[in-house]
Amino acid sequence: MSEMTWRKAIDKVLSSSTTPLHYNEITERIISDGLRKKLGATPAATVNAQISASIKHDAGSSPYVRVSKGTFAMRAQPSSKGTIPTKLTPEIIESEESEEQYEIITSFGMFWRKEAIEWKTAPKLLGMQQIGATPVNFYKQLGIYLLYDGREVIYVGRTTDRPLGKRLYEHTVDRLSARWDRFSWFGLLPVSETGEIGVLPEVYSAAKLIPALEAVLIEALEPRQNRKRGDDLASVEYLQKVDPEIEKKKMKASLDAVFNKLSL
Repeated sequence: MSEMTWRKAIDKVLSSSTTPLHYNEITERIISDGLRKKLGATPAATVNAQISASIKHDAGSSPYVRVSKGTFAMRAQPSSKGTIPTKLTPEIIESEESEEQYEIITSFGMFWRKEAIEWKTAPKLLGMQQIGATPVNFYKQLGIYLLYDGREVIYVGRTTDRPLGKRLYEHTVDRLSARWDRFSWFGLLPVSETGEIGVLPEVYSAAKLIPALEAVLIEALEPRQNRKRGDDLASVEYLQKVDPEIEKKKMKASLDAVFNKLSL
């Protein structure tokens, strides 16, 4: 049985839902229902791009309607025949992103664990947009980062002339080395569907920059009086994936412990 296309998988999920769904939820249901096996590195971005492209280019003929930011439903169909009109837009290339996505901050990670990384001059900062998606190495990402001691922010830094992975590595050998155990980061470089880190855009619109800055501050500081998290970051968070080298070391240590007990 051939794998469903993204559009057919989206149609199946939205058609079976009694309520509108955010594209993150659509993506999660596609994955949990096994409708797609090949997810790429940015499955949520792909789902959003597929729906947004249809709404933009097909207008009233699109089978989708945008209910609120990032939230969609199937357009109500005439009850006489109940047929879905032929879609006008072809499936867009999965690596394309809609104009609404990731205007300034392309990706971010919150409270990643220092111990989950094999620290060396070029460490792997592995993250997944969804469980099952292709891991992305954010070593080359640029932007800003925060170091935490528990939940307390102890340092804020930027990565411009050196990549994120390099800057974080430096903090494992400098005066801060023993003072932080977690970190958060907010990246500016785009991430392709294959997981490659792109290049920095030449210019940013002030109209897009201001909401992005607000969103970063809300997400990073979690002020009590803000009723919701930073909207412009709600769809781009990456979950940390433990460096495989760490897992190998843990397994080796466990095996060594077993062998030592047996040899006693």
